[in-house]
Amino acid sequence: MKVLILAGGLGTRISEESHLKPKPMIEIGEMPILWHIMKYYSSYGFHEFIILAGYKQYLIKEYFANYFLHNADVTFDMSNNQMEVHQNASENWKVTVVDTGLRTMTGGRIRRVRSYLKGERFMLTYGDGVSDVDLRKLLAFHESAGKTATITTVNLAQQKGVLDLSSDGRIRAFREKEESDGAVINGGFMVFEPGIFDYLEGDETVLEREPMRRLASDGELMGFYHEGFWQCMDTQREKKLLEELWSKGKAPWKRW
Repeated sequence: MKVLILAGGLGTRISEESHLKPKPMIEIGEMPILWHIMKYYSSYGFHEFIILAGYKQYLIKEYFANYFLHNADVTFDMSNNQMEVHQNASENWKVTVVDTGLRTMTGGRIRRVRSYLKGERFMLTYGDGVSDVDLRKLLAFHESAGKTATITTVNLAQQKGVLDLSSDGRIRAFREKEESDGAVINGGFMVFEPGIFDYLEGDETVLEREPMRRLASDGELMGFYHEGFWQCMDTQREKKLLEELWSKGKAPWKRW
């Protein structure tokens, strides 16, 4: 199953670093948070990725094009124009980086890579958040529900997309945050059936707005509740938190 990662936004809330690189390329422990997310999915056996790039997308392409240079010792024999890579740091990954446009919204980015999916079920997450959610249980929950979409829900004071949940996990309503809202939010780590494309109309489509509302209204949106660790990286404070967890060997998302 392919894993789509949204990595095209401007990252304005962490502009101290995102003016130089896409937010998913901001480093935690000297490795891009995008790498951490991919390593996490790979630890569950998901090795094929489609990166939905946009802002400074060439930097993401350059990173994977020169992956060995970034992650291994290299000897350059200048007289013979040869390069030898030591301690080969290869991954069992197939990575497709797609320029989905600078201003394209989240739903529009997904719609632009439809041809790469060939009618398959797929996973989707954001390129700026890590978690210790059990991806196998998430997938099993999605399969048992038999609906178009499943999102991982987490309990957090910081609001993203706000959900109205039934006792069996069905999402009855989905809307954007308001100051007076409760704490059950959309944490990403999603699973979609090909039918999601019936809800995506064009580049201006924001996945978290009309498509999610329609899915909820149609009874096609499920919430997989995750009680464990989840953290996005919207600010320097959140980046520092993730850095501290990593440096102390206490990163809950490290399964490799």
